[in-house]
Amino acid sequence: MIKNVSKGFTLIEVMVVVVILSILATFIVPKIMSKPEQARITQARQNIRILETALNLYKLDNFQYPSTDQGLEALVSKPSGTPEPKNWNRDGYIERLPKDAWGNEYQYLSPGTHGKIDIFSLGPDGIASDDDIGNWNLE
Repeated sequence: MIKNVSKGFTLIEVMVVVVILSILATFIVPKIMSKPEQARITQARQNIRILETALNLYKLDNFQYPSTDQGLEALVSKPSGTPEPKNWNRDGYIERLPKDAWGNEYQYLSPGTHGKIDIFSLGPDGIASDDDIGNWNLE
């Protein structure tokens, strides 16, 4: 007697697929868009989504997000300080931190001013202003 066993996808598998699709979109979307500034904004939004997904995986393993002081670097190498990541993935959560489309570092706040965490680019002008692109306004 043969049993039919159906399996679903785990949350991790779904999140990995989302990350892969986001990475592909990061490279493809700017090439097919005719407006370079809009392409840069789209790239920044995709990178923020990737970073947010990696931070959510970090939280699944360690039960909390890294602190602002530990920063996004906690996704690449095991952070020191508080909170201690007791279940940090020895392979990291991303290979390297991306720069935004204007060559600047992405910013990170935990807790954020817009939510539990804020991940954002300072935009084309490189200073905090109304043109910032963050995980709170990804439309």
